[in-house]
Amino acid sequence: MKLKNYALGQWVEGEGDGKSLFNAITGDQVATATSKGLDFGEMMDYARTVGGPKLRKMTFHERGRMLKSLALYLMDKKAGFYSVSYLTGATKIDSWIDIEGGIGNLFANASLRKQFPNETFYTEGEIAPLSKGGSFIGHHILTPKQGVAIHINAFNFPVWGMLEKIAVNLLAGVPAIVKPATVTSFLTEAVVREIIASGILPEGALQLICGSANGILDHVTNQDVVTFTGSASTGKMLKVHPRLTEESVPFNMEADSLNCSVLGEDAIPGTAEFDLFIKEVQKEMTVKAGQKCTAIRRVLVPHNLVEDVQIALGKRLAKTTIGDPQQEGVRMGALAGKDQVEEVTEKVNILSKTQELVYGSLDKIDVIGADASKGAFISPILFVNNDPFNNTDCHNVEAFGPVSTIIPYKGIDEAIELAKMGKGSLVCSIVTANDQLAKEFVMGAAALHGRILILNADCAKESTGHGSPMPLLTHGGPGRAGGGEEMGGMRGVKHYMQRTAIQGSPTTLTAITNQYQVGGKPIEDVVHPFRKHFEELQVGETWITHKHTVTEADITNFANVSGDNFYAHMDVTSLDETIFEDRVAHGYFILSKAAGLFVEPKKGPVLLNYGLEEARFVKPVYPGTTIGVKFTVKQKIDQEKRSEEDIAKGIVKFLVDVYDQIGETVAVATILTMVKKLDQSS
Repeated sequence: MKLKNYALGQWVEGEGDGKSLFNAITGDQVATATSKGLDFGEMMDYARTVGGPKLRKMTFHERGRMLKSLALYLMDKKAGFYSVSYLTGATKIDSWIDIEGGIGNLFANASLRKQFPNETFYTEGEIAPLSKGGSFIGHHILTPKQGVAIHINAFNFPVWGMLEKIAVNLLAGVPAIVKPATVTSFLTEAVVREIIASGILPEGALQLICGSANGILDHVTNQDVVTFTGSASTGKMLKVHPRLTEESVPFNMEADSLNCSVLGEDAIPGTAEFDLFIKEVQKEMTVKAGQKCTAIRRVLVPHNLVEDVQIALGKRLAKTTIGDPQQEGVRMGALAGKDQVEEVTEKVNILSKTQELVYGSLDKIDVIGADASKGAFISPILFVNNDPFNNTDCHNVEAFGPVSTIIPYKGIDEAIELAKMGKGSLVCSIVTANDQLAKEFVMGAAALHGRILILNADCAKESTGHGSPMPLLTHGGPGRAGGGEEMGGMRGVKHYMQRTAIQGSPTTLTAITNQYQVGGKPIEDVVHPFRKHFEELQVGETWITHKHTVTEADITNFANVSGDNFYAHMDVTSLDETIFEDRVAHGYFILSKAAGLFVEPKKGPVLLNYGLEEARFVKPVYPGTTIGVKFTVKQKIDQEKRSEEDIAKGIVKFLVDVYDQIGETVAVATILTMVKKLDQSS
């Protein structure tokens, strides 16, 4: 079978015979792959001119719902993906991480839409006042880049590697071209076939290259984004491509790194933490046969516990049955191919020169349901390095398979120093029940690591583990790990957007951002805003209320109702050496009274008060002060119906500006109301 590429809206077979791809378990040929004949420049133009405009016209909420629909569709097709995944040497657990973990990224990013407005753009942060009179202000908006995301992925996660990346760029409104590692591209192709067949993504939003993408970077422009996952050496070569420099193209690199896990000095044998540590290290050595960019390569152990760890870890590794993943009882499959076996073997031989092999063998391996000579099998390999400050290969050489080194340390400072000798990693972990020890390690090691897991009995049952990057947290790391970031919730989405400072009058910026900017011209209407449905309200619409003069009786009555008898409200004799001149009204009384002034009491489209944000009491209110309220529609946030029976509604943010008789603001807040829509079908 020859794999096809998806380019320019159609499935295209590359020219020539292509590269042969093999079953990692049996050694049988699975497919061939080639991209020869593809015009990468045309593919990128197609993404920019066809896919990009369609995605940019969609709002964050529409793009999020698109991701959710795609995730649900792929979950229904997952059985077929599992059958293909076995050919990569993956066990069911390995495949679950890759397939359902990847689909989970779609779900997570789909949910992330709720943190963005139902707009095609995002307004970031607060306004910047740029003039004394307030007629000239600044703000920041983020708009989708008008290029294409080029994802160059590694062989170890053919599904997760693709889905965790495209979920983010699609939510941002940017199309993608995916280039999976050729050796396992048959699994990526199977998933993309289903994505295209679903018809859920707009045409041009996703293209696929099965085979070499050599030359694609020659066509990038300043609106494109390039991401790379794989070996540090390949990443460094791509990173210095002259076109990236000429066009100032963002290049996000997530490279394999020498991650470590630290056993705390308190986690002695017999403690829950010791057992957790051994289990975590064994898992990270054997899941995906150690072919994870986050796998534990360096096992940092108190010097007096090295033998205990070696014995306990050896016992767990001995129970790890290796073979055909479809056979009952198999816990570790094969590497992705014979080339990987050769590469890991070469690195193990290098490591063997400076440290002691204490578990495993390159020459002998027992497998279940398969022929070890035909498949890409390898034994777990465990070393001990008793002189890690001088024998430093373990900090510089990574065998990308089930290979780890036990490294002794004396004291937490030494553990931190050894952790940092990896020269930057994606993740490290420390297993300890001592929170102060954990803090000391984190503060000392954080600068050299993209993520740190603190594992103990308190979080063990729900912990996702050392090797599991999560969609809402950044995945990346400094130095050897590449210096980039992926995922990270809203932070990740912003990587695919351009941040632009906009300057102008409050009225103009209100019109651009659909968020009321203080000082903008108010829109006045004789109809109270609480009498209007969601669609009828306009951003900037302002209601000026009646006024109320605050009395001592108001203050006393509110104190009786609330129970707040703070001296500044109740005892005028205690005000010496304070900022107050007289008994001062409660801030919450001012807001409560403001509500009494702006609320329209009759039943109408307003369903409920949803919350309060950004409340500030900026000027004391004394008895005799007269207050009024400017009540302004600040922002409208659309909400989705959860079911056919649900009421169609949205959230309206109102700016509550409480001012006194001389026009100065005494309190300001944003209230959120849930408002019914006229159109109950949406």
